[in-house]
Amino acid sequence: MLGKFNVGIMGAGNIAGVMADTLNKMKGVRLYAVASREKVKADVFAGKYGCKKAYGSYEELVTDKKVDLIYIATPHSEHFANARLCIEHGKPVLCEKAFTANAAQAEELIKFSEEKGVFLAEAIWTRYMPMLATIREVLGSGVIGEPKTLTANLGYVIDNVPRLQEPALAGGALLDVGVYTLNFALMLFGGNIDKIVSNCTYTKTGVDEQNSITLQYKDGKVAHLNSSIVSQSDRKGIIYGTKGFAVVENINNFASITVYDSSYKKAAFYKAPKQISGYEYEVEASIQAIREKKLECEAMPHSEILYVMKLMDSIRRDWNIVYPFERQQEDKEEVKAIGQMEPDKNSEE
Repeated sequence: MLGKFNVGIMGAGNIAGVMADTLNKMKGVRLYAVASREKVKADVFAGKYGCKKAYGSYEELVTDKKVDLIYIATPHSEHFANARLCIEHGKPVLCEKAFTANAAQAEELIKFSEEKGVFLAEAIWTRYMPMLATIREVLGSGVIGEPKTLTANLGYVIDNVPRLQEPALAGGALLDVGVYTLNFALMLFGGNIDKIVSNCTYTKTGVDEQNSITLQYKDGKVAHLNSSIVSQSDRKGIIYGTKGFAVVENINNFASITVYDSSYKKAAFYKAPKQISGYEYEVEASIQAIREKKLECEAMPHSEILYVMKLMDSIRRDWNIVYPFERQQEDKEEVKAIGQMEPDKNSEE
Protein backbone atom coordinates (compact mmCIF):
# COMPACT_ATOMS: atom_id res chain seq x y z
CA MET A 1 0.00 0.00 0.00
CA LEU A 2 2.98 2.25 -0.54
CA GLY A 3 2.51 5.16 -2.90
CA LYS A 4 -0.95 5.93 -4.20
CA PHE A 5 -3.96 4.11 -2.78
CA ASN A 6 -5.75 2.24 -5.57
CA VAL A 7 -9.54 2.53 -5.53
CA GLY A 8 -11.84 0.42 -7.66
CA ILE A 9 -15.46 1.36 -8.37
CA MET A 10 -18.23 -1.22 -8.68
CA GLY A 11 -20.96 0.22 -10.88
CA ALA A 12 -20.78 2.86 -13.60
CA GLY A 13 -23.76 5.15 -12.96
CA ASN A 14 -24.03 8.81 -11.99
CA ILE A 15 -22.87 8.46 -8.38
CA ALA A 16 -19.92 6.39 -9.55
CA GLY A 17 -19.04 9.27 -11.87
CA VAL A 18 -19.04 11.79 -9.03
CA MET A 19 -16.74 9.52 -7.01
CA ALA A 20 -14.45 9.01 -10.01
CA ASP A 21 -14.11 12.74 -10.58
CA THR A 22 -13.46 13.23 -6.86
CA LEU A 23 -10.77 10.54 -6.72
CA ASN A 24 -9.00 12.12 -9.69
CA LYS A 25 -8.68 15.37 -7.75
CA MET A 26 -7.46 13.83 -4.50
CA LYS A 27 -3.84 13.48 -3.46
CA GLY A 28 -2.40 10.10 -2.60
CA VAL A 29 -5.33 8.30 -4.20
CA ARG A 30 -5.70 6.80 -7.65
CA LEU A 31 -8.84 5.88 -9.55
CA TYR A 32 -7.50 2.51 -10.61
CA ALA A 33 -10.41 0.41 -11.90
CA VAL A 34 -14.10 0.29 -12.69
CA ALA A 35 -16.37 -2.73 -13.10
CA SER A 36 -19.78 -3.05 -14.70
CA ARG A 37 -21.84 -6.05 -15.72
CA GLU A 38 -21.68 -4.61 -19.23
CA LYS A 39 -18.10 -4.30 -20.47
CA VAL A 40 -18.99 -1.49 -22.84
CA LYS A 41 -20.21 0.64 -19.92
CA ALA A 42 -16.99 0.00 -18.03
CA ASP A 43 -14.95 0.92 -21.11
CA VAL A 44 -16.85 4.17 -21.65
CA PHE A 45 -16.54 5.05 -17.96
CA ALA A 46 -12.81 4.27 -17.93
CA GLY A 47 -12.29 6.39 -21.01
CA LYS A 48 -14.16 9.32 -19.51
CA TYR A 49 -12.50 9.28 -16.10
CA GLY A 50 -9.12 7.73 -16.85
CA CYS A 51 -9.33 4.35 -15.10
CA LYS A 52 -6.39 2.10 -15.79
CA LYS A 53 -8.58 -1.02 -15.73
CA ALA A 54 -12.11 -1.60 -17.01
CA TYR A 55 -13.78 -4.88 -16.13
CA GLY A 56 -16.94 -6.48 -17.50
CA SER A 57 -17.63 -8.41 -14.30
CA TYR A 58 -17.43 -7.73 -10.60
CA GLU A 59 -15.45 -10.94 -10.09
CA GLU A 60 -12.57 -9.53 -12.14
CA LEU A 61 -12.46 -6.41 -9.99
CA VAL A 62 -12.37 -8.23 -6.64
CA THR A 63 -9.59 -10.57 -7.81
CA ASP A 64 -7.33 -7.73 -8.95
CA LYS A 65 -4.49 -7.77 -6.42
CA LYS A 66 -3.71 -4.09 -6.97
CA VAL A 67 -7.10 -2.88 -5.72
CA ASP A 68 -6.84 -1.49 -2.17
CA LEU A 69 -10.46 -0.37 -1.67
CA ILE A 70 -13.72 -0.95 -3.55
CA TYR A 71 -16.43 1.68 -3.63
CA ILE A 72 -19.85 0.13 -4.32
CA ALA A 73 -22.20 2.33 -6.36
CA THR A 74 -24.85 -0.17 -7.45
CA PRO A 75 -28.62 -0.18 -6.64
CA HIS A 76 -29.62 -0.74 -2.99
CA SER A 77 -30.86 -4.24 -3.71
CA GLU A 78 -27.40 -5.30 -4.91
CA HIS A 79 -25.29 -3.93 -2.05
CA PHE A 80 -25.43 -7.07 0.06
CA ALA A 81 -24.26 -9.46 -2.66
CA ASN A 82 -21.70 -6.99 -4.01
CA ALA A 83 -20.17 -6.25 -0.61
CA ARG A 84 -20.13 -9.92 0.34
CA LEU A 85 -18.25 -10.73 -2.87
CA CYS A 86 -15.64 -8.09 -2.00
CA ILE A 87 -15.23 -9.34 1.56
CA GLU A 88 -14.91 -12.96 0.38
CA HIS A 89 -11.86 -11.84 -1.61
CA GLY A 90 -10.43 -9.74 1.20
CA LYS A 91 -11.21 -6.39 -0.41
CA PRO A 92 -12.04 -3.44 1.89
CA VAL A 93 -15.47 -1.96 1.13
CA LEU A 94 -16.96 1.52 1.11
CA CYS A 95 -20.62 0.90 0.25
CA GLU A 96 -23.06 3.59 -0.83
CA LYS A 97 -26.13 4.35 1.25
CA ALA A 98 -28.51 2.85 1.97
CA PHE A 99 -25.98 0.32 3.26
CA THR A 100 -28.24 -2.64 2.42
CA ALA A 101 -31.92 -3.19 1.72
CA ASN A 102 -32.67 -4.26 5.29
CA ALA A 103 -31.15 -4.85 8.72
CA ALA A 104 -30.82 -8.63 8.31
CA GLN A 105 -28.53 -8.11 5.33
CA ALA A 106 -26.55 -5.43 7.18
CA GLU A 107 -26.10 -7.66 10.23
CA GLU A 108 -24.89 -10.58 8.13
CA LEU A 109 -22.44 -8.39 6.20
CA ILE A 110 -21.01 -6.80 9.34
CA LYS A 111 -20.58 -10.21 11.00
CA PHE A 112 -18.92 -11.58 7.85
CA SER A 113 -16.50 -8.64 7.61
CA GLU A 114 -15.51 -9.05 11.26
CA GLU A 115 -15.01 -12.80 10.83
CA LYS A 116 -12.82 -12.21 7.77
CA GLY A 117 -11.05 -9.21 9.26
CA VAL A 118 -11.98 -7.01 6.29
CA PHE A 119 -12.79 -3.29 6.50
CA LEU A 120 -16.41 -2.35 5.81
CA ALA A 121 -18.01 1.13 5.86
CA GLU A 122 -21.10 2.95 4.65
CA ALA A 123 -20.67 5.93 2.32
CA ILE A 124 -23.22 8.18 4.04
CA TRP A 125 -21.09 11.22 3.24
CA THR A 126 -22.63 13.68 5.71
CA ARG A 127 -21.30 11.56 8.58
CA TYR A 128 -17.72 12.28 7.50
CA MET A 129 -17.94 15.99 6.67
CA PRO A 130 -15.91 18.42 8.84
CA MET A 131 -18.94 20.73 8.89
CA LEU A 132 -20.72 18.21 11.13
CA ALA A 133 -18.26 18.99 13.92
CA THR A 134 -18.98 22.71 13.49
CA ILE A 135 -22.74 22.15 13.72
CA ARG A 136 -22.31 20.06 16.86
CA GLU A 137 -20.04 22.69 18.40
CA VAL A 138 -22.58 25.45 17.72
CA LEU A 139 -25.38 23.48 19.33
CA GLY A 140 -23.18 22.41 22.21
CA SER A 141 -22.14 26.00 22.94
CA GLY A 142 -25.59 26.79 24.31
CA VAL A 143 -26.07 29.69 21.90
CA ILE A 144 -29.63 28.53 21.13
CA GLY A 145 -30.19 27.25 24.65
CA GLU A 146 -31.25 23.64 25.03
CA PRO A 147 -32.13 22.06 21.66
CA LYS A 148 -35.67 20.72 21.84
CA THR A 149 -37.02 20.26 18.33
CA LEU A 150 -35.50 19.40 14.97
CA THR A 151 -36.91 19.46 11.45
CA ALA A 152 -35.27 18.10 8.31
CA ASN A 153 -36.57 18.21 4.75
CA LEU A 154 -35.06 16.55 1.71
CA GLY A 155 -36.85 16.14 -1.57
CA TYR A 156 -35.97 16.01 -5.25
CA VAL A 157 -38.10 15.48 -8.35
CA ILE A 158 -36.45 12.20 -9.26
CA ASP A 159 -39.42 9.87 -9.64
CA ASN A 160 -38.44 9.40 -13.29
CA VAL A 161 -35.32 7.46 -12.20
CA PRO A 162 -36.24 3.82 -12.94
CA ARG A 163 -34.50 2.23 -9.93
CA LEU A 164 -36.45 4.47 -7.52
CA GLN A 165 -39.75 3.12 -8.85
CA GLU A 166 -38.71 -0.51 -8.77
CA PRO A 167 -39.52 -2.57 -5.64
CA ALA A 168 -37.11 -5.28 -6.81
CA LEU A 169 -34.30 -2.70 -6.59
CA ALA A 170 -35.38 -1.50 -3.12
CA GLY A 171 -36.69 1.75 -4.57
CA GLY A 172 -38.63 4.54 -2.90
CA ALA A 173 -37.86 7.75 -1.05
CA LEU A 174 -36.89 6.29 2.33
CA LEU A 175 -33.72 4.42 1.38
CA ASP A 176 -32.61 7.05 -1.11
CA VAL A 177 -33.29 10.42 0.54
CA GLY A 178 -35.08 9.64 3.80
CA VAL A 179 -31.91 7.98 5.04
CA TYR A 180 -30.31 11.45 5.13
CA THR A 181 -33.06 12.96 7.27
CA LEU A 182 -32.81 10.05 9.71
CA ASN A 183 -29.04 10.36 9.91
CA PHE A 184 -29.33 14.11 10.44
CA ALA A 185 -31.54 13.55 13.47
CA LEU A 186 -29.34 10.78 14.86
CA MET A 187 -26.16 12.82 14.41
CA LEU A 188 -27.55 15.76 16.38
CA PHE A 189 -30.12 14.27 18.78
CA GLY A 190 -28.73 10.75 19.16
CA GLY A 191 -30.54 7.43 19.03
CA ASN A 192 -32.35 7.33 22.39
CA ILE A 193 -35.72 7.15 20.63
CA ASP A 194 -38.87 6.28 22.54
CA LYS A 195 -41.49 6.31 19.77
CA ILE A 196 -41.76 6.61 15.98
CA VAL A 197 -44.85 7.82 14.13
CA SER A 198 -44.81 7.93 10.34
CA ASN A 199 -46.84 7.83 7.15
CA CYS A 200 -46.23 7.87 3.42
CA THR A 201 -47.82 8.07 0.01
CA TYR A 202 -47.13 5.39 -2.56
CA THR A 203 -46.02 5.20 -6.18
CA LYS A 204 -48.05 3.07 -8.60
CA THR A 205 -45.39 0.40 -8.16
CA GLY A 206 -45.93 0.25 -4.39
CA VAL A 207 -42.89 2.00 -2.92
CA ASP A 208 -42.99 5.23 -0.92
CA GLU A 209 -42.85 8.47 -2.91
CA GLN A 210 -43.22 10.91 0.00
CA ASN A 211 -42.96 10.29 3.71
CA SER A 212 -43.20 12.01 7.05
CA ILE A 213 -41.46 10.61 10.12
CA THR A 214 -41.62 11.88 13.71
CA LEU A 215 -39.07 10.66 16.25
CA GLN A 216 -40.00 11.17 19.88
CA TYR A 217 -37.02 10.93 22.23
CA LYS A 218 -36.99 9.68 25.81
CA ASP A 219 -35.67 13.05 27.02
CA GLY A 220 -38.55 14.94 25.39
CA LYS A 221 -36.85 16.02 22.18
CA VAL A 222 -38.77 15.66 18.92
CA ALA A 223 -37.53 15.37 15.33
CA HIS A 224 -39.84 15.88 12.34
CA LEU A 225 -38.44 14.44 9.10
CA ASN A 226 -39.79 14.71 5.56
CA SER A 227 -38.46 13.22 2.34
CA SER A 228 -39.74 12.92 -1.21
CA ILE A 229 -38.88 11.82 -4.73
CA VAL A 230 -41.72 13.84 -6.28
CA SER A 231 -41.20 17.34 -4.85
CA GLN A 232 -38.37 19.82 -4.53
CA SER A 233 -37.64 20.75 -0.93
CA ASP A 234 -35.56 23.49 0.69
CA ARG A 235 -33.15 20.81 2.02
CA LYS A 236 -32.98 22.67 5.33
CA GLY A 237 -32.37 21.25 8.76
CA ILE A 238 -33.54 23.49 11.60
CA ILE A 239 -32.77 22.97 15.27
CA TYR A 240 -35.00 24.88 17.68
CA GLY A 241 -33.81 25.64 21.21
CA THR A 242 -34.96 27.48 24.31
CA LYS A 243 -33.04 30.66 23.38
CA GLY A 244 -33.11 30.64 19.57
CA PHE A 245 -32.68 28.37 16.59
CA ALA A 246 -30.11 27.32 14.00
CA VAL A 247 -30.66 26.73 10.28
CA VAL A 248 -28.47 24.25 8.42
CA GLU A 249 -28.46 24.76 4.66
CA ASN A 250 -28.59 21.49 2.73
CA ILE A 251 -28.66 18.49 5.05
CA ASN A 252 -27.52 16.42 2.05
CA ASN A 253 -24.23 18.33 1.75
CA PHE A 254 -23.80 20.84 4.58
CA ALA A 255 -23.28 24.32 3.14
CA SER A 256 -23.64 26.52 6.23
CA ILE A 257 -25.28 27.04 9.60
CA THR A 258 -26.94 30.30 10.61
CA VAL A 259 -27.80 31.04 14.23
CA TYR A 260 -30.76 33.22 15.23
CA ASP A 261 -31.47 34.55 18.72
CA SER A 262 -34.79 34.73 20.56
CA SER A 263 -35.60 37.99 18.71
CA TYR A 264 -35.17 36.24 15.34
CA LYS A 265 -32.03 38.26 14.65
CA LYS A 266 -29.03 36.65 13.00
CA ALA A 267 -26.43 36.02 15.70
CA ALA A 268 -23.77 33.98 13.86
CA PHE A 269 -22.96 32.38 10.53
CA TYR A 270 -20.59 29.52 9.70
CA LYS A 271 -19.78 28.44 6.16
CA ALA A 272 -18.57 25.00 5.17
CA PRO A 273 -14.96 24.73 3.99
CA LYS A 274 -14.20 24.36 0.30
CA GLN A 275 -14.34 20.80 -0.92
CA ILE A 276 -13.92 18.73 -4.07
CA SER A 277 -17.39 17.19 -3.95
CA GLY A 278 -17.77 16.10 -0.34
CA TYR A 279 -17.08 12.47 -1.23
CA GLU A 280 -13.39 12.89 -0.41
CA TYR A 281 -14.00 12.83 3.35
CA GLU A 282 -15.45 9.31 3.39
CA VAL A 283 -12.60 8.08 1.21
CA GLU A 284 -9.98 9.70 3.44
CA ALA A 285 -11.62 8.24 6.55
CA SER A 286 -11.71 4.77 4.98
CA ILE A 287 -8.07 4.89 3.92
CA GLN A 288 -6.99 6.03 7.37
CA ALA A 289 -8.97 3.23 9.04
CA ILE A 290 -7.56 0.62 6.65
CA ARG A 291 -4.00 1.79 7.27
CA GLU A 292 -4.65 1.60 11.00
CA LYS A 293 -5.96 -1.94 10.47
CA LYS A 294 -9.44 -1.06 11.69
CA LEU A 295 -12.57 -2.79 10.42
CA GLU A 296 -14.87 0.25 10.61
CA CYS A 297 -14.89 4.04 10.49
CA GLU A 298 -15.26 5.96 13.73
CA ALA A 299 -17.58 8.47 12.01
CA MET A 300 -20.04 5.70 11.06
CA PRO A 301 -19.36 2.56 13.10
CA HIS A 302 -20.99 -0.77 12.38
CA SER A 303 -23.34 -0.41 15.35
CA GLU A 304 -24.73 2.84 13.96
CA ILE A 305 -25.08 1.40 10.45
CA LEU A 306 -27.16 -1.44 11.85
CA TYR A 307 -29.25 0.90 14.01
CA VAL A 308 -30.22 3.04 11.01
CA MET A 309 -31.17 -0.05 9.01
CA LYS A 310 -33.32 -1.33 11.88
CA LEU A 311 -35.10 2.03 12.08
CA MET A 312 -35.88 1.94 8.37
CA ASP A 313 -37.08 -1.67 8.62
CA SER A 314 -39.46 -0.66 11.41
CA ILE A 315 -40.78 2.27 9.41
CA ARG A 316 -41.32 0.16 6.29
CA ARG A 317 -43.24 -2.39 8.32
CA ASP A 318 -45.64 0.35 9.38
CA TRP A 319 -46.12 1.19 5.69
CA ASN A 320 -46.48 -2.48 4.67
CA ILE A 321 -43.67 -2.12 2.15
CA VAL A 322 -41.90 -5.42 1.56
CA TYR A 323 -39.47 -5.86 -1.31
CA PRO A 324 -39.96 -8.94 -3.55
CA PHE A 325 -36.64 -10.52 -2.55
CA GLU A 326 -37.61 -10.14 1.12
CA ARG A 327 -40.83 -12.09 0.48
CA GLN A 328 -38.83 -14.79 -1.28
CA GLN A 329 -36.47 -15.01 1.67
CA GLU A 330 -39.39 -15.23 4.11
CA ASP A 331 -40.93 -18.02 2.03
CA LYS A 332 -37.65 -19.95 2.00
CA GLU A 333 -37.28 -19.60 5.77
CA GLU A 334 -40.87 -20.72 6.31
CA VAL A 335 -40.37 -23.80 4.14
CA LYS A 336 -37.12 -24.57 5.96
CA ALA A 337 -38.80 -24.20 9.34
CA ILE A 338 -41.63 -26.55 8.32
CA GLY A 339 -39.11 -29.08 7.08
CA GLN A 340 -37.25 -28.99 10.38
CA MET A 341 -40.39 -29.51 12.48
CA GLU A 342 -40.47 -32.80 14.33
CA PRO A 343 -43.62 -34.87 13.71
CA ASP A 344 -46.11 -34.97 16.52
CA LYS A 345 -45.73 -38.40 18.10
CA ASN A 346 -49.35 -38.31 19.22
CA SER A 347 -50.73 -37.55 15.78
CA GLU A 348 -52.26 -40.20 13.54
CA GLU A 349 -50.17 -41.36 10.62
